[in-house]
Amino acid sequence: MIAKHFSHINTWVFDLDNTLYPPSAALFDLMDARFSAYVARLTGLDEQAALRLCGEYWDTYGSTLVGLIAHHDVDPHHFLADVHDIDISHLEENPLLTQAVNALPGRKIVFTNGSENHAKRVLAARRLTRSFDAVYGVEHAEFKPKPSHDAFTAVFTKDGLVPASAAMFEDEARNLAVPHALGMRTVHVHPVAAPHDHIHHHTDDLADFLSQVVR
Repeated sequence: MIAKHFSHINTWVFDLDNTLYPPSAALFDLMDARFSAYVARLTGLDEQAALRLCGEYWDTYGSTLVGLIAHHDVDPHHFLADVHDIDISHLEENPLLTQAVNALPGRKIVFTNGSENHAKRVLAARRLTRSFDAVYGVEHAEFKPKPSHDAFTAVFTKDGLVPASAAMFEDEARNLAVPHALGMRTVHVHPVAAPHDHIHHHTDDLADFLSQVVR
């Protein structure tokens, strides 16, 4: 029974992209186009080469932004505003997800490698704004992204979160390693299960999983 594993949880931490909305929404496809265009303008590379460079930085640093700051002295606020300027009008509320999140006891927060503004736009489109007590973007982690230990420390310290009584929901398996090490309950939200020691649970349907947490 899933609920018994969450009976001690009073803080629920959710990633945003591809976690609080399904991958089929394809927001990353829209963002990738803006990533590559931005980096092409910055470096003079063609857009395919720029997209490859974005991927290399993401693999190396955990986010393209960190690589751009390190190698190109990019203004992170300008970059985030540009790449998140996408059309999200196709996002819709999932009433079952809203109901399930609202039923969770305690505080609910969002922690994303994207910007706070992007997160708030997505939550509004999904009719989830009132479901969350706090929203933390990568700027709250001093632009250090998950899976960096420093990112989690910065945000959790700001929030006053106690890891031993918290759970983390995330689509990127590698981003659950630090929460697990801190003593959090970890849930991988993804169409394909990732068999890692730092993942306690897997689901491809967040609303259904959350409905089983509270009994």
